[in-house]
Amino acid sequence: MTFDAIPAGASVFVDANPFLHYFANHPRHGAIAQRLIDRIENQDVVGFTSTHVLLEVVHRLMTIEACQRFSWPVKGIAQRLRKHPAEVQQLVESRRAFDELSLAGLNVLAISHGDLSLAIDVGRQTGLLSADALIIALMRQNRLTNIASEDADFDRVPGITRYGPA
Repeated sequence: MTFDAIPAGASVFVDANPFLHYFANHPRHGAIAQRLIDRIENQDVVGFTSTHVLLEVVHRLMTIEACQRFSWPVKGIAQRLRKHPAEVQQLVESRRAFDELSLAGLNVLAISHGDLSLAIDVGRQTGLLSADALIIALMRQNRLTNIASEDADFDRVPGITRYGPA
C-alpha cells in the first residue's frame, strides 16, 4: 500500500525517508512524499514523528547539501564535515527543512528513558536495529499502528501496517 492509500482521518507515524524524498526532490518518490506531507498539513491524516527521526532527517539533509555544494563524495562525508566546520556553517537546507516541518502540523514525540528500554526489548523481539525499534516502541506507547516508510523491515512487526512510496 502506498502513502496515498492511508485512510482519511488515520494517524500515521512518518519515518525519515518520506521527508528525505520530499526535501531532496527524489525523482521517483518526491511527488508522493509531497502529497503525504500536504495531507498532514491539511489535516486529512494525523502525522506523527519523533525527535530522533527529525534529527536523522536534518543530518542526512546536511550531508546531501554538503556533497552537492562542495562537490564532495558521499563516502566519508561525516568525517569530512567534522574537519571542515566553516563549510558546515554554510549549510542552510537542513534548517529550512526543519522549519518547514515545524509548520506542517506534525505531532513530534519526545523520547524518554522508558522508551529506550522498551526499544531494546522490541529490537530483541523483532530483529530491528535500534533506531527502527525505537520507532516501534514510540508507536506502541502512543497506540499507533500505521507507518509511512520505505523500510520493509517494519513489515515483520505484528500489528503494524506499513505504507510505502510505491
